[in-house]
Amino acid sequence: MPRLILASGSRWRRQLLDRLEIPFAWESPDIDETPWPGEAPEALVHRLALAKAKRLAERFPAHLIVGSDQVALFDGAILGKPGDTATARANLARFSGHRVRFITGLALLDTEQGRHRVCHETYDVAFRHLSEGEISRYVEKEKPLDSAGSFRMEGLGITLFEKLEGDDPNTLIGLPLIRLCEMLREAGLDPLGPGNQYADGAGPSGPGDRS
Repeated sequence: MPRLILASGSRWRRQLLDRLEIPFAWESPDIDETPWPGEAPEALVHRLALAKAKRLAERFPAHLIVGSDQVALFDGAILGKPGDTATARANLARFSGHRVRFITGLALLDTEQGRHRVCHETYDVAFRHLSEGEISRYVEKEKPLDSAGSFRMEGLGITLFEKLEGDDPNTLIGLPLIRLCEMLREAGLDPLGPGNQYADGAGPSGPGDRS
């Protein structure tokens, strides 16, 4: 069983973590992602990222568990996943010609040592002016209903933008790899350390895989 666990069912986050070539398993946590009344966006993503990691703590008592959560912030309002086509279209129409800030929370829980670290990264997106037809065609093609901000940066979402600003583009996809590498090194799991990479032909294990 790998020492590293990703608390997420997102294939995009799995693909990002796989870039580090550290063996890991993944499992989707089941938590309530509803914001608390008056909760600041930074506090929200911190809380949810850590809650996702803690949800798997009992099942993985001697592991490093990665949790992550993301929200979009526009005009002072927190926007989560659209959930349906109408909301996705409405979000993109509002974003047209404007900037949107994405805040991604990151948690690393060491269940063996009983320690955790939580942080967040921000990434700003300047949307170009979008026509109603472009918005409709994009949502129909990519169906970004489970993505904060109603787009997928790793897909056709890149066609919606005028400019991107931030320290780590992986933040926008949902897993800030630069900060995660820092956390992993502090926890004693260096991505470039001897013996920490996949053997040839190996890859991440899925849920329930105890090999």
